[in-house]
Amino acid sequence: MKKTTTITAAERNYVIEKEKFVPVSQYFGEDTFNTKVMKEKLPKNIFKKLMDAINEDTPLDADTANVVAHAMKEWALEKGATHFAHWFQPMTGITAEKHDAFVDPIAPGEVIERFSGKQLVQGEPDASSFPSGGIRATFEARGYTAWDMSSPAFIKRNGISTTLCIPTAFISYTGQALDKKTPLLRSIRALSKSAVAMLKLLGVKNAKKVMSNLGPEQEYFLIDMDYFYKRQDLVLGGRTVVGAPPPKGQELEDQYFGSIKERISSFMHDVEEELFKLGIPAKTRHNEVAPSQYEIAPVYEEANLAIDHNQLVMETLRGVAKKHRLAALLHEKPFAKINGSGKHVNWSMADNNDNNLLNPGTTPQDNIQFLVFLIATVRAVYKHADILRASVASYGNDHRLGANEAPPAIISVFLGDQLTQVLDNIEKGTVLKATNAEIIDLGISSLYQVSKDNTDRNRTSPFAFTGNKFEFRAVGSAQSIATQVIALNTIVAESIDEMAEKIKAKAKDAKNINQAVFDVLKSEIKYVRPILFNGDNYTKEWEAEAKRRGLPNEKTTPTALRALVTDKALDLFEKYEVLSKVELKSRQLIHVERYIKDLEIEVKCLNNICITQIIPAAVSYQKQLAEAINAAKSALGSGAVVSSQAELLKKIMNLINSIYATNKDVLAKVETAEAVHDEQKKAEMLASKVKPKMDELREYVDELEGLIDDETWPLPKFWEMLFIC
Repeated sequence: MKKTTTITAAERNYVIEKEKFVPVSQYFGEDTFNTKVMKEKLPKNIFKKLMDAINEDTPLDADTANVVAHAMKEWALEKGATHFAHWFQPMTGITAEKHDAFVDPIAPGEVIERFSGKQLVQGEPDASSFPSGGIRATFEARGYTAWDMSSPAFIKRNGISTTLCIPTAFISYTGQALDKKTPLLRSIRALSKSAVAMLKLLGVKNAKKVMSNLGPEQEYFLIDMDYFYKRQDLVLGGRTVVGAPPPKGQELEDQYFGSIKERISSFMHDVEEELFKLGIPAKTRHNEVAPSQYEIAPVYEEANLAIDHNQLVMETLRGVAKKHRLAALLHEKPFAKINGSGKHVNWSMADNNDNNLLNPGTTPQDNIQFLVFLIATVRAVYKHADILRASVASYGNDHRLGANEAPPAIISVFLGDQLTQVLDNIEKGTVLKATNAEIIDLGISSLYQVSKDNTDRNRTSPFAFTGNKFEFRAVGSAQSIATQVIALNTIVAESIDEMAEKIKAKAKDAKNINQAVFDVLKSEIKYVRPILFNGDNYTKEWEAEAKRRGLPNEKTTPTALRALVTDKALDLFEKYEVLSKVELKSRQLIHVERYIKDLEIEVKCLNNICITQIIPAAVSYQKQLAEAINAAKSALGSGAVVSSQAELLKKIMNLINSIYATNKDVLAKVETAEAVHDEQKKAEMLASKVKPKMDELREYVDELEGLIDDETWPLPKFWEMLFIC
């Protein structure tokens, strides 16, 4: 599988390592302690106990945990591991790990490799450096990580170092969730409980569990590492704070699904090889819309596993890129006026019999079930559009949402014309009696075929039904998708429960359950009408119409995050035991603080670039131009025509003055905001006062870029970064 020869490509003088082909099936998942490995390594009775614990969501007893831990260690040692790490997802949105050696002293000069069941639940000596939103006092800074059995342990290689990574939940000394996995697992349980109860109400007898399933489509940019390291804004913040768009961008539409360059294809191959070893089913790779923009998408998986895998995808993209002398940019908007990157999250529900609850099906009864879960989801999005908007809120995503490339900040639902017509008929009372024949007459039995033909017809919608799933398109490329899935699972659980209560109430007077269901569907369809929109979400007309419908339109992260601390949100997440009020408030505070820090980092980068690079370069060119004008006058006398040069010189001087003054104004406004002690108010002030000034400053710099000699301009330009790879 590994390389034997190398070839050098001429375009950028980089090295491609040529590989001997080995079928993926022969090494897929070889670096994961998966079900197959556990079945081989564990005694039959222990394996059964572990599978029962995973499937039934129950804890392992100490003896079983010790046997599992020993087998895990032995397997890891065979793979060359010297250390183990509890791999967890703090509220930073990235992953964290602390490595511990397997070696344990047993006598002077003697050690053995040891790993016990107790180490599957491990105390961390100091978790105070991770954001807590004020949950923990300093004297309670200790944290605990505990193995998430539903996500397999895996081997992580970094240079010559090999580590056993154990996916874990992360809780505080007092038992509060300090991570994204803990509330995610809680939300999965909440959704399952509500959905199973609804299925039983609809007559489904064999449903024991319902999972939410995901397929995240990861977008990213690749640029040459040489250019990356010449841009402090990219290195420190992931986004260019200045830079004019290239003469050619995506106007010719020649990038999307275009042929993949040799260097990029080699990179993608290596990425996929690493992912396959980790059991991550990477399926699709292609060029995206913008130059040097790409996408990787996996096969659909259970939500918890898909989220862990997406975190590893992002890690792998960055790591493999470095080996190819590339930089992988996961920021939502690394280049102004060029398409940004999202992470479309395909979401659905399936029971333990692998039945997709959002699949219209081919039988009338399936269609009844489908309609219930479809409307429950739409109803949840309508009722809690503000929470969904808050779930995608970040400083990076604010640069993307609302542009003509991404869904707007207004949350709406796209169902397509045919499915909308079915709902229209139900609302009008076309179905008078809930008999199977009449359901067929309505055409519901053909929904399966219709919906499959109706996929992906509206790329402007933030929440679109695409045949047998919903696609949440507002998610940012750099975000952990746990946040959005926690929100979705919880709000849909509530919606299912509320619809179930209404069906039960109607069933008392109805001839059968189907009649009660359709009576409830009729009223619920009328209720959710405002959120349904099949048109162009980018237009000003829709913005005005959405306002008329009463849909929220929070355009900045600070205002959007207010939704997390409303009584409605606090009561909802506490009721379903996903997040306590303290835990949810802490997350709102953490997100607000992160917004402030991200913006302030950009301000500092912008100031440094303007003062130490842009202005000195412009002054130098100004001097050259002035000297050239004086030289022309000296050589040609008073008759020399230098009006064009003088006009150019004046433009440059004016722009230098504007850049200096505006930069000074930005810093002053930041200083004013720093005096505000309320973090929410500070963030809103930065968003409303500082961010527009930063945009204004950028316009001056970008205009100056078009006037300064290429050799003098101190930064790599967009056309270089996006087209030379």
